[in-house]
Amino acid sequence: MTPLTPVRTVRGLAAPVVLTLFCAAVLVPFLSLLLASVQPAGTPLTGLALPRHGIHLENFAHAWSRAGFGPLLRSSAVIALAVVPAAVLCATLAGYALATMDVPGGGKLYTYLLLGLSIPTEVTVIPLYYDLRALGLTNTVPGLALAEIAAFMPFGVFWMRAHFATMPRSLIEAARLDGASSWTTLWRVLMPSSRPAVTTLGVLYFVWSWNQFLLPLILIQDPRRRTAPAGLGFFTGQYGVDVPSLAAATLIVIAPVLAVYLFFQRHFINGVLSGALKG
Repeated sequence: MTPLTPVRTVRGLAAPVVLTLFCAAVLVPFLSLLLASVQPAGTPLTGLALPRHGIHLENFAHAWSRAGFGPLLRSSAVIALAVVPAAVLCATLAGYALATMDVPGGGKLYTYLLLGLSIPTEVTVIPLYYDLRALGLTNTVPGLALAEIAAFMPFGVFWMRAHFATMPRSLIEAARLDGASSWTTLWRVLMPSSRPAVTTLGVLYFVWSWNQFLLPLILIQDPRRRTAPAGLGFFTGQYGVDVPSLAAATLIVIAPVLAVYLFFQRHFINGVLSGALKG
């Protein structure tokens, strides 16, 4: 058996060390948040602190009733359900057309869409507010949904175009030789093997839509129609010193995101790995 050289030993330890650091960067803040949420209300906390006076789950009930998270979560769910299917459908159709068809001006259009990845939301939100107000779409779910779909479209088109561009051209040409239309080629030939990419995009869109703070804060002025992250922002201002209640409210807001990720975890990882290998 050949002994390991120092270089091989370092290379062998590099991956576990890096993975451990990434796991710690994710788990330590979440563990700190979880421990803070079960401390007695009003307790001043800094960093990780084990509960010494029992587990106080009533913080979740107090946070739920004080912030009114029922309507806030319902509003976030309605917006996410309106945004995710429409955005995934539009990104899939645009990515398929740009990757497999000779679209007139397709290169320029794709470059224009990619510019959207470099423009921050803060630059566009004020003009967007006045445009939607002129159309009577502020304080409405359709107005906010349209704004989020437009904001998510550059990445979605980039993601789906890259996916369809790496699929075998022979598969598409064989379908066309058999008389399949572009619509049939997409839905009957390409989509069955595109589920990981589409599912990954859908999960990312759900997380982004759920976590949106600035767009709902500017475009939704009616407190009854605010989303959960926007409501959490106002809750933070009202109970800034009650760390356990804030931690409990934060866990309530992020719980749906964790549930969606855990439910689609296998498809999400397959989609990310497939995109990384093809890229």
